[in-house]
Amino acid sequence: MSGTETAPDELYERLAAYEGRAAATAGVGKDPVNLPMIRHWCEAMGDAHPAYEGPGAVAPPTMLQAWTMGGLSGHGDRSGAYDELSALLDGAGYTSVVATDCEQEYLRPLRPGDAITFDAVIESVSPRKTTKLGTGHFVTTRMDVLADGELAGTHRFRILKYAPAARPPKPERGAPEPGQRASKPGQRSPEPERRSPETAAAAPRRPRPVVNRDNAGFWEGVAAHRLLIQRCGACASLRLPWLPGCAECGSPEWDTVEASGAGTVYSYVVMHHPPFPAFDPPYAVGLVELAEGVRIVSNVVGVPYDKVRIGMPVRLEFLRVDDELELPVFRAGGEG
Repeated sequence: MSGTETAPDELYERLAAYEGRAAATAGVGKDPVNLPMIRHWCEAMGDAHPAYEGPGAVAPPTMLQAWTMGGLSGHGDRSGAYDELSALLDGAGYTSVVATDCEQEYLRPLRPGDAITFDAVIESVSPRKTTKLGTGHFVTTRMDVLADGELAGTHRFRILKYAPAARPPKPERGAPEPGQRASKPGQRSPEPERRSPETAAAAPRRPRPVVNRDNAGFWEGVAAHRLLIQRCGACASLRLPWLPGCAECGSPEWDTVEASGAGTVYSYVVMHHPPFPAFDPPYAVGLVELAEGVRIVSNVVGVPYDKVRIGMPVRLEFLRVDDELELPVFRAGGEG
């Protein structure tokens, strides 16, 4: 270590000194809560709940952060402490950043006309962590959102400031990815190609899906090569992704129906950046509308990324990614 480098323990001590310091003070939302913004949000999310329209409308709770965002012109409310913390991490080589997760708590509904203010604090800085992306520190900020001076909700936002891990050499264009083969619904997925323990350990793995009590049945279906859609036991509305209750009537009762596998590309994006281990950009990520009327986000395969089009027919397949993971993907062409 050179004389100008900072030892990890010493750096962490300096980073931890920022915990509890203000990240923003007396911030002001650029607009009061308003119906047009609520309408645009609901249209984008496909949420037609009647509570979000009409004279007695409230804002969807998950819009909490939207009322505090500064847009392209930004906010002038951020404190010098947050910029100092970011500069300290940059100076230590942790120059990349990725948002990792957020948590929200809702204390009262927001209604059109509410004036939004907020305060934010640097809640925690983690010790140095090594992840698949690289090595760095997690920084968590907590924002308290007030409506007309009354606490309405809390938003915790966590980022990772990191130094990217070295990427393995890319395979030649057109060469198959090790261990990746596709199968159609009802077919047994082929075993992944056998690799030496050294090669298997060095190869980057796809991120694991978060499996919990609300969606475990979905992933059990995927393992059996079945794409299962939730169906409300009260109003028969279909929903995907899985949720603990019906967004239409609120009923917690449900069963499942199996998707036929047919669909069309409703929308899509082509991912060029940022690079991520186990992915080889550019590649297409589609919002696929299934024949049953629900939508799912997944990869569109079987066609070059620049040939994906809205309205393109696709067909469900299951992709064996590695020894442990299979994922539903959609092959262009529509007929299996």
